[in-house]
Amino acid sequence: MSGPLDGLVVVALEQAVAAPLATRHLADAGARVIKIERVGDGDFARHYDDAMGPGYASWFLWLNRGKESIELDLKSETGVATLAELIGRADVLVQNLVPGALERMGLGIDTLRARHPRLVTCSVSGYGPDGPYRDRKAYDLLIQAEAGLVSLTGTPDEMAKAGLSVADVAGGMYAYSTVLLALLQRGISGQGAHIEVSLFDALLEWLGHQVTFTSTLHRLPRRAGARHATIAPYGPFRCGDGTDVVIAVQNTREWRALSDAIGLHEIVDDSRFAGNDDRVTNAAALDATITARTMAMTSDELIRRLEAASLAWGRVNDLFGVIDHPQLAARDRWIDVATPNGTYRALRPPTDITGSEPVVGSVPALGEHTESVLAWLAGMRHPCTTDH
Repeated sequence: MSGPLDGLVVVALEQAVAAPLATRHLADAGARVIKIERVGDGDFARHYDDAMGPGYASWFLWLNRGKESIELDLKSETGVATLAELIGRADVLVQNLVPGALERMGLGIDTLRARHPRLVTCSVSGYGPDGPYRDRKAYDLLIQAEAGLVSLTGTPDEMAKAGLSVADVAGGMYAYSTVLLALLQRGISGQGAHIEVSLFDALLEWLGHQVTFTSTLHRLPRRAGARHATIAPYGPFRCGDGTDVVIAVQNTREWRALSDAIGLHEIVDDSRFAGNDDRVTNAAALDATITARTMAMTSDELIRRLEAASLAWGRVNDLFGVIDHPQLAARDRWIDVATPNGTYRALRPPTDITGSEPVVGSVPALGEHTESVLAWLAGMRHPCTTDH
């Protein structure tokens, strides 16, 4: 099956999460992604857990379907020469090696761009190519901390990290989208481009209004747990059957509608709760009053009342609940992905293109495609070959 990027060749000099996420999306869109792995152990994300057996961690399964894996010893002249030749046949290079690694191989970005003007190169790093943090290790939690996310997440008493690798995902998605932008530009100008993606910068962009809030008002947002920091009531409320349901009220009309729906008539006109700022200031008293009502009914009853009042709600699902979510089943969002150790269920890419289906390839064994890729390179070596 072909996709929108059919015929595009991507060399992925990658490991961990951010860069592999970007190239997995390129592979899902039909690009040929050739993943360079270390001889013997490969991408260290293969070994984070044993979801499908040794070498097939859940992380690796998620990030590397549809790619071709080749083993190269980049400390050898032969390995570096093979990498250079692969890059010369590629449309895109995505890499997240430590700063300076490409230069030490004689394959710095400036060298590659001069040698292959149509090549799109993308470097993913923790803090960018310069500045005092350039060489710092940049694991996801470190970035979450440095970018201020940890200080915003959690309860008033205790901070918390996000429950997923949000810095890596932000960086990977900006790498993916900007590679597509550079390819579009190349289609117009005929020239490639170099892209720098910093996980730190990407996550700061995702912090969005919080940065603006603090820089303009000169005060810190409060940590509000699973509730909203600046809107109330907006958060999970426990029902009598033990289920938590999020109630989200955005304005005075919805506040009055909620009061009618669950019987808050005695406080609807209380000055402590008259406007949103009042409700945020007195959130503890407000939440306690609402919880007293929701605990007297089941989650299904509460949801029926919220629906009848056209109010926003959502169940607080654990991951078992998400896996069995009726919306995913109704929209056929699950696919089977092959691995050398059997198949596993994965979610389809989150975007759909009319008339196109994602190209969902298998998860590669370490070095599975080394021989076939080297044979392809050998077949390309003739005088009439032109650079990308």
